[in-house]
Amino acid sequence: MEQVDVLVIGGGPAGLAVSHELTAAGTTHIVVERGRVGESWRTRWDSFCLVTPNWKLQLPGGAYAGPDPDGFLERDAIVGYLERYASGFHAPVREGVTITSLEPGADGGFVARSPAGDLDARRVVVATGTFREPLVPAEAASLPAGLPTLDATGYRNPSELPSGRLLIVGSGQTGCQVAEELTEAGREVVLACGKAPWVPRRINGRDIVWWALESGFLDQGASALPSPMARLGANLLASGHGGGHDLHLRTLQAMGITLAGRFLRAEGGTAVFAPDLAASIAWGDDRYRDLRGLFTRFASERGIAAPEMPDPVQFVDPGPERVDLDGVGAVTFTGGFRPGYASWIRLPDAFDPMGFPIQVDGASSAWPGLHFVGAHFQRKRKSSVILGMGEDASIVARAIAGASGQGPVAQGSFGRVGK
Repeated sequence: MEQVDVLVIGGGPAGLAVSHELTAAGTTHIVVERGRVGESWRTRWDSFCLVTPNWKLQLPGGAYAGPDPDGFLERDAIVGYLERYASGFHAPVREGVTITSLEPGADGGFVARSPAGDLDARRVVVATGTFREPLVPAEAASLPAGLPTLDATGYRNPSELPSGRLLIVGSGQTGCQVAEELTEAGREVVLACGKAPWVPRRINGRDIVWWALESGFLDQGASALPSPMARLGANLLASGHGGGHDLHLRTLQAMGITLAGRFLRAEGGTAVFAPDLAASIAWGDDRYRDLRGLFTRFASERGIAAPEMPDPVQFVDPGPERVDLDGVGAVTFTGGFRPGYASWIRLPDAFDPMGFPIQVDGASSAWPGLHFVGAHFQRKRKSSVILGMGEDASIVARAIAGASGQGPVAQGSFGRVGK
């Protein structure tokens, strides 16, 4: 069994950021990636692009320096950015290594099992991302056996879907973007909606991400949430397509998309929906008002103009409670993802009942030597997005380097940018 000092699992932005900081500290390590660098980004749908502006790409020593900081990189350009970042500091990445399980090892270390050979590691950084398991509700089993279904990971483009009307179950960022794309391609879409917060793409000429960052919203920890379950809530609805624009249930309805409540079941050749569409939209409107209040207070403290965020237009359409499935070509489930750590990390007491790591500043509370980067709400709301991964990676790398007796990581490689 090969022995390594520090094993980083995952060759995406979180794992590469950790590798950069470990390299800067002179800490010997390897990074293993199941596919190629940035594999999870390579497998997004064809037209995928960032929902956040390019200036948010702030990995340590690799902040975005391209010609369009206010634009939104497309899928292949994101992969290119990560490849250049990895090659820029000669990241010790081993591609094509799938870790099937992580188990306790001898003398307090860990064993990472892989078809390519097992690894015995003194310390491990898990940087695979929190949400790895697409959520398909149990009610999907009630759909007719011959009706094609897929989850968010299986969608590529409109041309690959069967002809006919399309039912999308789930109205978070992915569901809304896919619904918009399909409608623009001339497809008839029914969208089964849940609760999701929404905001304008730009406020007073600045991107919503600027407001969220500068107001402190993205720096909030899990303690700011109304309940632990809120960690599973949807992200703010917006789109980066076409240079970035508003995207929420009202904009989709204006496009001609049929909005319905939550999908309950299929019954007698029809899809049955809950009569809660208005309640879900009202919930999103309340979150809009919450953010408006936060941004208004921030603007007053900063001495800048108050955000122009008028009250939402009244929504009165209750939506259908039944839709005939005859003529529906496919059903796509885009109701989000759930934590997937526990499916392969076999370390008792490492995760809470919802599957999130039990940790402090990325260090496992149950297993010394086990660390996480990129976990949702690891330290802050932004911990699971690129803007926050670099910050957390520096903290984790400093802890590992300190434990190895190699001193702290220089902090000059990561800086907070406010645009």
